[in-house]
Amino acid sequence: MAESNFVDYVKIFCRSGRGGAGSAHFRREKFVPKGGPDGGDGGRGGHIILRGNEQLWTLLHLKYHRHFFAGNGEPGGRQQSTGASGKDVVIEVPLGTVVRNADTGEFLFEITRHNEEKILLQGGRGGLGNVHFKSPTNQTPRYAQPGEPGAEATVILELKILADVGLVGFPNAGKSTLLSVVTAAKPKIADYPFTTLEPNLGIVSYRDGRSFVMADIPGIIEGAHEGKGLGLRFLRHIERNSVLLFMVPVDSVNIKAEYEILLNELRCYNPELLDKKKVLAITKSDLIDEEIKKEISKNLPDIPWVFISSVTGQGIDTLKDLLWKVLNN
Repeated sequence: MAESNFVDYVKIFCRSGRGGAGSAHFRREKFVPKGGPDGGDGGRGGHIILRGNEQLWTLLHLKYHRHFFAGNGEPGGRQQSTGASGKDVVIEVPLGTVVRNADTGEFLFEITRHNEEKILLQGGRGGLGNVHFKSPTNQTPRYAQPGEPGAEATVILELKILADVGLVGFPNAGKSTLLSVVTAAKPKIADYPFTTLEPNLGIVSYRDGRSFVMADIPGIIEGAHEGKGLGLRFLRHIERNSVLLFMVPVDSVNIKAEYEILLNELRCYNPELLDKKKVLAITKSDLIDEEIKKEISKNLPDIPWVFISSVTGQGIDTLKDLLWKVLNN
């Protein structure tokens, strides 16, 4: 069931509240039979608001609740009393949520901080009461403004995972195994491709109580930027990682060529990803001896690299040190 609980894309329909009508009331009291206008303004309609919540990591709670309607403003009253505002609707979303117009695809805004609030749709303004229309030539205006209608829109909420380190590699490169070793996360691990069908997050404990967040992104294959394999569905999660940890097994035919293929997939998807800091981990290094490591080292990409084995723990501490250094450089 855990695999079905990760939702990173939903489409929702929202409608803000309409403003309340202004009042056309006149002052009428026992000893003031012909008082002037005293109609109050209508209350504003309720807003549709998005708020960041660091306790959420998926859009699952919006999967079956896709219609949101804010309250309407109340009409104005006597003695220039303003009507009550319509009730706002606050939609909580995980950090890293991008909001787009569903019809045009236009980027609207993104939520990246805890408790950050953005108004998605503003409620209609309340109408002015007749007291605003009094003038020397019109002492008794018998009209007031109606409230403005609310706005409505269908929007797409798209989650891009926020993590310090994103694991990039072909299926079966050992990404899930590494995450299970260095964090308390328990991703599904098996000896077949595409074991990971959803991103997994884990917190890596470092020295002196420090830590950083690592994300296991489902395996990329050649042609992923064109939609092959799991395609574009998960490539977007890489956009929010500070450091990309490329993982290539030591038994690959050509480690450097495999790294270049991964790099090219990111380049074709979004060239800006190449500006991110990069580290290479050669996995399953318990299968070779020091002599072979020296030979392999002669033909590796020009980025920081380390030989690791998640099974024996070889190079794991070195990898943590390297990642921390790159993250804080």
